[in-house]
Formats: sequence, structure tokens, C-alpha cells
Amino acid sequence: MKRKTYTPKEEFINIFSKYRSNWKFFLLSIIACLLLAFVYLRYSTKEYESSTLIKINNDQQTNKLPELSNMQNMGMLTANVEKVKDEMEILKSTMLIEQVVTDLKLNFRYFVQGRIKDKESYLEPPLSLTFFTSDSIIHTVDTTFYVTVLSNSKFRISTDDTKTITAIGEPSNASVHNFGDKLESNFGGLVLTPNLGTYGFKEGSCIMVEIKPLDEVIEIFQDNLTVENIEGTNIIKLQLDGAIKEKSENFLNKLVEKYNQDVVNDKEEVIKVTSNFINNRLDVISEELQQVDLTAETLKKDNRLSDLASQSTIFLQSERENENRLISTTNQLQLIDYMEEHLNSNSGTGDLLPSNVGIDDPGIAQVTKSHNDLVLQRNRILKNSSEKNPTVINLDNQIKSLKANLDQSLLNLKSSNEITLSSLRKTDSRIDAQIYSTPTKERKFRDITRQQGIKESLYLYLLEKREETAISLGMSSPNAKIIDRAHSSKLPVKPKKVIVYLASLILGLIIPITSIYGKNLLDNKIHDKNDISECLSIPVIGEIPKSKGKAIAIKKVDYSPKAESFRILRTNIDFMLQNLNHKSKIIFVTSTTSKEGKSHTSINLALSLAYSGKNVLFVETDIRVPRASKYLDVNNSQGLTDFISNKNLELKDVVVGSKDDPNLSIIPSGTIPPNPAELLLDQRVEDLFTSVNNQYDYIIVDTAAVGLVTDTLLISRFADLFIYVVRANYLDKRNLQIAQSLFDDKRLPNMTVVLNSVDQKRSYGYGYGYGYGKNPNGLKKWWQFNTKKG
Repeated sequence: MKRKTYTPKEEFINIFSKYRSNWKFFLLSIIACLLLAFVYLRYSTKEYESSTLIKINNDQQTNKLPELSNMQNMGMLTANVEKVKDEMEILKSTMLIEQVVTDLKLNFRYFVQGRIKDKESYLEPPLSLTFFTSDSIIHTVDTTFYVTVLSNSKFRISTDDTKTITAIGEPSNASVHNFGDKLESNFGGLVLTPNLGTYGFKEGSCIMVEIKPLDEVIEIFQDNLTVENIEGTNIIKLQLDGAIKEKSENFLNKLVEKYNQDVVNDKEEVIKVTSNFINNRLDVISEELQQVDLTAETLKKDNRLSDLASQSTIFLQSERENENRLISTTNQLQLIDYMEEHLNSNSGTGDLLPSNVGIDDPGIAQVTKSHNDLVLQRNRILKNSSEKNPTVINLDNQIKSLKANLDQSLLNLKSSNEITLSSLRKTDSRIDAQIYSTPTKERKFRDITRQQGIKESLYLYLLEKREETAISLGMSSPNAKIIDRAHSSKLPVKPKKVIVYLASLILGLIIPITSIYGKNLLDNKIHDKNDISECLSIPVIGEIPKSKGKAIAIKKVDYSPKAESFRILRTNIDFMLQNLNHKSKIIFVTSTTSKEGKSHTSINLALSLAYSGKNVLFVETDIRVPRASKYLDVNNSQGLTDFISNKNLELKDVVVGSKDDPNLSIIPSGTIPPNPAELLLDQRVEDLFTSVNNQYDYIIVDTAAVGLVTDTLLISRFADLFIYVVRANYLDKRNLQIAQSLFDDKRLPNMTVVLNSVDQKRSYGYGYGYGYGKNPNGLKKWWQFNTKKG
């Protein structure tokens, strides 16, 4: 089967024309989708974006030890960026969000039911719930119940949705109570209290109360909460999308509040450890000082010493200086011993160390602060993680390293002070030898006085530190500075109106495009001249548009597109048969199958030729299922079959005149025979065509469908032209193989194709010529004043 090829431009025009012809479908689809989008935007739950900005404060000292800087450069200490990331994870931690949800009671929701959608009431709910069971039980409850307000004092409660059962009556498990009554439920006692004057509290309104488990609510907020770090800064942006602006804003503000409170608690924990350490040391020093004072008092009484000031003039200035240094060095050794004792008894990676206890070494003070910072960071991460966390392991290694470093530093400092103390004692012994004349009892008293000064100075120093620690307790600063409190967008972020309308517009285009494409993909019918050209190499001689009315035959004065198409067909036939020598031009009309308009085409072609003044004979050879005689309203009691079977009948006996035009003569099919194929092989058929050959200008023969019976092929040799009728929107393209094979085998002489019942709306421009002229007696359109032409 030969196919016609198209250029890309022609192919595009053909495809575009198919879609353009369905513009009403496109318009209807777009309008429907836009209406759906409007309804969706009208009744969908809108979500707004709420956000807040906080800055993470950096408490690290600017002056760091070289060892600490090197460790940070090697990745052993957490850098500033990593610290911000850790704080971001803490902000999304289950512990913090649980505190926020519990404080704001976000696991309780109240919905006021409407006709189409339910509206949540958050700020001023119409009801208040009071439970008699513990929070640990309430936080695991998952239930929904419906409260219908009957009056200011009565209500009906049910676990069935009253909106869905309105049409069938009251819910089966409903019960009526007074507000304030104790209700029993599967999770304990419950009391409902009305909030008069609030939204949704009026007679007849229905309130849906939803209680969700705390874990489920926490997970929802964790999924919706977005925590982002603004690159290159310590600023964190917290964002939450929700249907109620106030709820999202309260959540974010409360989350920052709980975060700062948690940080302050961690800092105060260090201060409390330091305070406890100082208090313990004070108790020990106080007892030791009391014992020294008691010894000095006893010595004075035993040796009758009273004026110690006059006796102290014997000491040289050098002895005084040496004694001061001896006291300071002994002090430091005592503090180092205390620190080593505390370090040994608190060797765990989660134990804090006292800071600023008075050891005169900036390196030890810096290492102690770094150790406590890492311990706090480790303990905060452990609240939402485990000890197997790589970050916790890294922090444990760093804490152990710092403790080892601190232990070695204390050891080195202790050794240095012991050497200094030994040297000072030797100097003191030398001075003591020089003042040999001092009585033994004075030397003993001087030793006691020295111990008394040491204990007293240490006691006063620890008292000062205790006051500093007490003042700092409660003055810890929060870790997050609020840059911008939580606020919400004015316009909803979900659903976005522009995107919804754009998507609906695209969907409105996609639906008809896919429908038309799918229909064309599955469609195997002949629709237009293009389909004929793609499947057949047979010339197309004309197109007959689909009739709008019920009338089959055209009129002599007819301005309809169908009449014009038959005039065009008549002209094309004359052109094709212009070289015939004999007078009568015999035209056979056939088709592939029945109901393709074969009889309709042959009748109207005969009428069109007769209206033009030609002498036309119409012969109905479709003797199995004759229809033409019925359409032409002629008597079919005697016709072609009778002429063939009855040798006594003459041609004039079966020829009848037409009521529509005197130039048209008709030979009806006659009596339906039992053997039509054998009957058409009779010699009388050839005699008929021979006898009428020069009597008429045109002989139109309505034959049987070649795809069903062989009748037409038996008499095809008498034809000068074969018109093969193909009905649009009816015949399967695969059936055209019959026509192509007949054309290729030249079994039907001078074969042409007529496309019948063409839909002018789908003709894609090929039928624009039909109805070109105007009926001079026709009515004008309403905008042309609808008057007849005179």
C-alpha cells in the first residue's frame, strides 16, 4: 500500500489542524480546570511561613594557649562552624520540642465544624479540658470526640462524626451532659468547661476535639521545622509552616526560650560545682585555722607571752620577705594538692572541674575552662544522642587529653613550687641560725604564727572566691541572641495561587491534548482526504460533506454544501471522461461494505447530472439489498432482475421516470432473486448495456459492495469509470487494502475514490469550498435584521 509522505511543515500543519478543530474541547477543559483550581484555593487549608532569627554567641576567649590553637588546627577541638551545626541539631532535638509542645499544649486541637470545612480554634478555644489522670498517661492518648453545644450549660458528646450522620439521625453512642460534670473515659476522668463568648461556642455548633500522642506531635513539628545557618555567620534561621500564624510564632518563640534556658542551666551547673568545691575547702581550712589558733593560745599561756610586737623587731627585713614568699609558695602547694585530689576523684569525661580556684598559673586556668566547655558541649549532645556518636567520642578524647595535660601541668607546677619552698626553708634556717640568741620558745611561737598566717590568708582567699561565685550564680547569659522575633508572612506559602492556576491551566491543556492524542493513536478510521492519500494511491475525485438534514436527494435549486460537492464531482467526472468516443458514459458506484453511502452517492450524482440537462439512466444493480429505488420513491415491483430472468420483457417495460427531473430514467432492482450472482452472469445484462449505450448521456450504476459480495466484479467490464465510495469516520483503514488491491490488479477500470460524509468541522480546510455561494432567498442572520431579500 503506497503512502503519501509529508514535509515537516505539512506534518506540523496537519497535527495542528487536528488540535485546532477541537478548540471547544480545549476551552471547556481549561475552564473546568480553572474552576477546580478556584474551588481548591477557596476551600483548601492555607499555610503561612513563620520564621525567627537568632545569633549563637561565641564564649571562647580570644587569648588562647598555643597548644590549644594547634589542637584546634589539627581538628581535635570543635571549630566555630561545627559549634553552630551542633546548636542547630540541639534546636531540633526531641527534648526541646517536647518541652515546647507540653508547655503550649499543642497535642490538643479544637475544630469548629462548618458546612464544607472545619476551622481550627487555637488562641481562644471554645472548650477547656481538665484531666484527673497524670500527664504521662494523657500524653499517650490518641482519640477524637465531638461535642455539640445544646445550650450554655448542656452539651452532647459522641465519638461519631456528627457531620456525616446528620442525614440518618442521632449518633448511636451520644450522651448528654452538663458542663462541669465529670466524664469517664478509657483514659480516666475528664471535665469540659465552656469558654463563653469565644469563636464556635453557640447553640447548635459542633466542636471536634482531637488529642494526639505527644511523640506523634513532636515528630510532626520536627519534620516541619527548618533550621538553616546563614553562611559565613553565627546566625541561625528557624522556619515553620503552619495553617495558624499565632501557633507557629508561639512555637518558635517558645523553642528559642527553652533553648536559652537549657544553656543557662548548663552554665550554672559549672558555677554550682565550683561553689561546692570552695565550700568544702573552706570547711577544711576553717578547722585547720581553728586548731592553729588554739595551739597559739596554749603556747602563749604556757610561756607567758603577751607583747609579740616588741619582740618582732629582731627579725630582719630579709626574713620578712622570705617569710612572705614561703607563705605564698606553701599556699600554692596546698591549692595544687586540692586540685589534684579533686581531679583524681572526678576522672570521668562528664565531670566538671572547678575554675579560678587561685592557682597562680594562667595555663592551668585556660586548660580548666576549655575542659569545662567541652564537658558541657558533650553533655548537651548526649541529651539527644548516645556515647557512640562520633562527635561524643571525639569530645571524650579531647577531654581526656586536656585532663592529662592538666595533670602534667599540676605536677610540673608542684615540683617547681617544692623546689622553691625547699630553697626558702634553707634561707629561713640560715636566718634562724643568725638570730641564735632568740629563745626556743619564741622560735616555736614564730612557727605557729607562720602556720596561722598561711591558714588565715588561704581562708580569706576562699571566702572571696565564694562570694564571686555566689554573685555569678544567676547571672549567666543565654547562648542565643534574638535578632528577629517570630513573625509570619502576610500571604500564604501553600497553596501558591499563581502556581495552582498555572498548573490548572497546564492541566487544562494536557487533558485535551492527551485525550486527542490517545484517541488519534487508537483511532483507525478514515476521516479526511489526508487519510485516503496516506493509505491509497487511487486518485480522489471528490468529497461529499456530511448532511445536516434528513433529506437524501439534492434539489435542482440547492445551495447546500452537499449539492455543491456533487456539482464539483460532476465536473471532475466530465474531465476524466472527456476522451471517450461513444456517447453514453457508464459510471459504476461501489464501496467496501454496506452503509458507506454508495446508493446515496449514486442517486445524487445522477440527479446532479440530470439537473444540468443531461439525459441520465440510473441502474440499480445492488439486487441483494436494494435501497436506491426506495430513496427515489419508485415502484420496485418490476425491474432489473425481472428483465434478466424474463425474456419476454423489454427494456422499456422496466424503465421508469423520475419524479424529481424528466431527464432522469430509472431501472430499479426488481424482485430479489435467490441466485443474484448467477443472474448477473446472464447474457441479458450485456444486452441491457449494449441497448442503452447510445440512448443516454450518462448511465449511473449502483452496484453491490465489493468487500461483501462478488456481484460488482461480475459486471465491472461494462464500466467506463468506477467511483469507490469511502465513508469518513466509519471505514477502518485496514479495509482499504481491498480497494488498493483492486486498483493494483486493475479489476475495476478507471478507478477513483469519493470520500463521503466528511465532517466539515474536521476537514481541516479541505471542505471550505462547499456552500461558497449564498442562497438569494435565504434569511439573514439576526444581526442583519433577519429579513428576506425581496
